[in-house]
Amino acid sequence: MKVFPFFSAAMALLIVFTPHARAEDNLYFHGELVAEPCVIPPGSEIVPLDFGTVIDKYLYSYQRTLPIPLAIQLAECDLSLGQSLTVTFVGSENGSLPGYLALDTGSQARGVAIGLESMEGKSLPLNKRGEKISLVSGNNQIRLQAYIRGEPLALQSRTIVRGDFSAAVTFNLEYE
Repeated sequence: MKVFPFFSAAMALLIVFTPHARAEDNLYFHGELVAEPCVIPPGSEIVPLDFGTVIDKYLYSYQRTLPIPLAIQLAECDLSLGQSLTVTFVGSENGSLPGYLALDTGSQARGVAIGLESMEGKSLPLNKRGEKISLVSGNNQIRLQAYIRGEPLALQSRTIVRGDFSAAVTFNLEYE
């Protein structure tokens, strides 16, 4: 009986005084350093847009809201590296309105989607590469508009669900 406690204590001492094992190359870093024609200024990476209060009766009458402008800021554009770009908006499409942004699943509102368009009113469907935009040297703004549109069935059956909503989309810039 006395041998077993001594053996446990000896094993504990061996564990405490065993030198730490050193693994070779157990952390690996990878990346790519590139030159982009423009930078997004710090603090401009996220473009918030508040639609405020959207009245369902307005959607039943006009199917969509008036557009709200938004802008993506670009700085230090160097035309020797690229003279134009295309924008692709990547996000979850609304099942009833292909090309429109679906609301986040945590949203209370239902029966609506978010549309994006150029300042001239040309639709900018999700997950599709947009038209070429020319750059100028220095600072640039990609100016767009967003709006709320009712889903066709929800408009027809007057079943838009009121409540808070949110959605997120990612923009990808491809320079030429």
